[in-house]
Amino acid sequence: MKRYTRRSFMKSSIAASAGLALAKPFSRARGANDDIQVAVVGIKGRGGSHIKAFRDMSGVRVSALCDVDTNVLASRAKPFKDANMPVDTYVDIRKLLEDRNIDAISIATTNHWHSLATIWACQAGKDVYVEKPCSHNIFEGRKCVEAARKYGRIVQHGTQSRGSRGWARQVAAIASGKYGKLLVSKAWASKSGSGRWSIGFKPTAEPPENLDFDLWLGPALEQPYHENIVHYNWHWFWDFGNGEIGNQGVHQMDIARWAIPNGVLPKSVISMGGRWVNSTPGYAPYTDQAQTPNCQLTIMDFGGPLLVFEVIGLVDRAGVDGKKYPRKVANEFYLEEGVIRGGQFYPKGSDKAEPLVDVDVKMGPGDAFENFIHGVRTRKESDLHASITEAHPSSACCHLGNISYRLGRQVSGRTRPDVLDRHEEVAMSWETIAQTVKGTLGLDLSKSTYQLGPMLKFDPKAEKFVDNPQANLLLTRPYRAPFVVPERV
Repeated sequence: MKRYTRRSFMKSSIAASAGLALAKPFSRARGANDDIQVAVVGIKGRGGSHIKAFRDMSGVRVSALCDVDTNVLASRAKPFKDANMPVDTYVDIRKLLEDRNIDAISIATTNHWHSLATIWACQAGKDVYVEKPCSHNIFEGRKCVEAARKYGRIVQHGTQSRGSRGWARQVAAIASGKYGKLLVSKAWASKSGSGRWSIGFKPTAEPPENLDFDLWLGPALEQPYHENIVHYNWHWFWDFGNGEIGNQGVHQMDIARWAIPNGVLPKSVISMGGRWVNSTPGYAPYTDQAQTPNCQLTIMDFGGPLLVFEVIGLVDRAGVDGKKYPRKVANEFYLEEGVIRGGQFYPKGSDKAEPLVDVDVKMGPGDAFENFIHGVRTRKESDLHASITEAHPSSACCHLGNISYRLGRQVSGRTRPDVLDRHEEVAMSWETIAQTVKGTLGLDLSKSTYQLGPMLKFDPKAEKFVDNPQANLLLTRPYRAPFVVPERV
């Protein structure tokens, strides 16, 4: 397997950033009959949906596949070869980006690769569909916005709810003012399975021969391989993922932020919770190898409206009390006059639903993938459901919650921060977390501890914390050459 030296990579990077010479110029709007050639990068999990969406789309051809696992690459390429459909395969995204015939890159890699792949693709003159979250940290998200603008690229984000007319109508109803001011935009991302209960412990080992682990690590610092990071549980490690708030959560975060009138980034954030799992034999109770919380409450103040975000991973499985605690992936909006829930309005003090005020909403055509291709043809960012301009702050809100959590300390479970009294929905979320942990695991938080993050003040315009150098350090990360997200794109 070919590995790049620093010299060969620098030659490729210089060529990419010198202009759009590595790819066909795409400054003009394309004709309706011109096929758009797409490459999908990161194809084991969600990447399979990317492949299918573009393969089934008229006027689009999946021309290349890229993955650091050659077994995955061969498996995904086989249906194309069986159907006599030509498709190129790449292990290294840098070689893929040298292909002048590729018009657009669709990225479904691990989170810590999303931004660098997006920036490199923009520099190489490719349009980009990037999975959520668009960034691994706040610095990266801003650089993606800058790269899209500098190189005139169309960049769509995988927060598909932006294309939902139902959500758009609820947001428009809030903005109409008919129901008074928005007090709380609340979101839940409580799912089960896939390591949310426990991933146990896996020993370090040599990576399998089919995996280019150096490329898989990419921007992350060098570290040993173990089977708890490849191919899915990387979500629960800070070097690669962003926990549930940045996994399923970014979808609900995007809706919650969208609903806040003029809401871009908050003025403050605080987060609390813990990683509590079923015990692993031979290890301390309630621990596993993962790092991110599986129960987390985050509260952000947008200068009036609060954004309240609840994550509970201990759902959909019978606990020590024999009960199953239900999963919940949802958004609700609490206003002066009542609640918008499930697309209907419930006046204060009533359980009888009323239809929402009818407000006209204008949206671009198609689902998330079709809408991206539409934007590639029209060259108008305004045609996109979820442009990088909206993707960055929604992803950043997830990162803000995690920064407060990571800077937190263990406190007595009886500790009650003042923020819980800001609104009854805040207190209700924390009570739900405590009840679920006790019911599923038998852990009484009032007799134990939890992680309480600091209340952090944030400057939305500067995208920096106020008077907190320690928090500002977590706006970015150390990078491993040559996989460095650049200060200047």
